[in-house]
Amino acid sequence: RRTLGEDKAGWIAEQRALLPQPRPFVPGAVLTVADEPLTIEWTLGSRRTVVREGSVLSLSGPPETIARRVEAWLKRTALAVLETETAEYAAKAKVTVAQVAVGDAKGRWGSCASSGMIRYSWRLILAPSWVRRATVAHEVAHRVHMNHAPVFHALVEQLYGEDPTPARVWLRTHGAGLHWFGRSS
Repeated sequence: RRTLGEDKAGWIAEQRALLPQPRPFVPGAVLTVADEPLTIEWTLGSRRTVVREGSVLSLSGPPETIARRVEAWLKRTALAVLETETAEYAAKAKVTVAQVAVGDAKGRWGSCASSGMIRYSWRLILAPSWVRRATVAHEVAHRVHMNHAPVFHALVEQLYGEDPTPARVWLRTHGAGLHWFGRSS
């Protein structure tokens, strides 16, 4: 007698094949960061910092720490870009933002607290810039409207400069794949 798992083995395999593939941070891996493809390059040596040299993320040091160091570099880069973009949209909206931070929430790309703090997923740096900027406009608009009323959506569109719907669709369609970056399985 076959088990349920054996009966559904083909279906399970098909569903697993639909999942995004792991994208580990290893030498030779290519990441698109702020719309630019960057190749991770490791060389023997003692320099532990990750340095961007043109289209290469260059590092040396212990090979077992490559992934952790590349992720830390991506987080720093994301924070710098998101702080700049948040400041641009905040000036446009004539609001203040107390602090910008990055994290790795699985269920949301950004959040805005009534205290004025805005948090983003650092993984937005791996998304196309138009998607990231629409997300930033969305969170900054929450500094004016802490809801999703029609006036909120109108402000998002005004700040962003166009309809942000394609960006939301992109995140719904491709966003889960961003969580596979840095994973080896």
